[in-house]
Amino acid sequence: MFARQLKIDENELPFVLRASRKQEPLIEAIADVRDMIERQLTSSGGILFRDFQLDGAEGFRRFAASFGHPLLSYEFGSTPRSQVSSGVYTSTEYPPHQHIPLHNEQAYTRDWPMKIWFYCERAAEQGGETPIADSRLIYRDMPAAIRNRFAERGVMYVRNYGSGLDVDWRQVFGTESKAEVEAYCAAHDIVCEWKDGDELRTRQVCQGTAVHPVTGDMVWFNQAHLFHVSSLAPELRDSLLEVVGDPIELPRNAFYGDGSPIEDETLTTVRGVLDRHKIIFPWKTGDVVMLDNMLTAHAREPFKGPRRVIVAMAQAHRVN
Repeated sequence: MFARQLKIDENELPFVLRASRKQEPLIEAIADVRDMIERQLTSSGGILFRDFQLDGAEGFRRFAASFGHPLLSYEFGSTPRSQVSSGVYTSTEYPPHQHIPLHNEQAYTRDWPMKIWFYCERAAEQGGETPIADSRLIYRDMPAAIRNRFAERGVMYVRNYGSGLDVDWRQVFGTESKAEVEAYCAAHDIVCEWKDGDELRTRQVCQGTAVHPVTGDMVWFNQAHLFHVSSLAPELRDSLLEVVGDPIELPRNAFYGDGSPIEDETLTTVRGVLDRHKIIFPWKTGDVVMLDNMLTAHAREPFKGPRRVIVAMAQAHRVN
């Protein structure tokens, strides 16, 4: 049914499945080979479905749901998104000129989706790729001292909401109720603290590395490089610190799990390792990419012209 394209080695990322005939419906095409797709996903970490017919956002929703797990809502999000339909969201709504570094979805929490899908409804005129990288290789390539430090200490994520500098807590938690926020935090091992002016601070200690529950592979699995103050441009960093004073008051920041600072140079090294493993492939309108979220990180390149990529997630996994 499928003709392999673009990649020769089955273990390369992404594994590509291309339609065998024009306008072949994606859901029909995979109906009898879903088990094979699951096995390939565990092996390669990512699959690109190309040249299939998919009936827009609703077709994408049905395709993602066809793998047998309810689609997840975007809870405790860290970036602005809009809901397209039940379980389907826009990709992160950052300005086109910004790039989003490699990361595993919701690795800044102790709950995350095992599967994530991206559907390119409209490819950008220029750029806008969704790079990916093998989190197993990143883990192995990370200097041992850094890898061990993150594995042993974990990462503490501190977020301050309501200052007008980041996503509002009502949007993040999807409620106007402080009691519901407190209940969510209690159920997810998040420490929450209400501050003056209806502002909120949360702290959560999470993993720096993780073990894949099926393959047993060790993976690099955190977002310290995204949350840490060193991710900001120097001018913006200085301006924000001048306004808030204490680094713990920044809209978001990352520390080692014991609360001690993560060194800027450490995260410079981390970013270098991530960049070495980045794989960039061009979007084609109609493409769908399916990733094992623990085995494969993803990113976004800057772009020009209209672009629309939507996302679905499923198969919740939690670390106790």
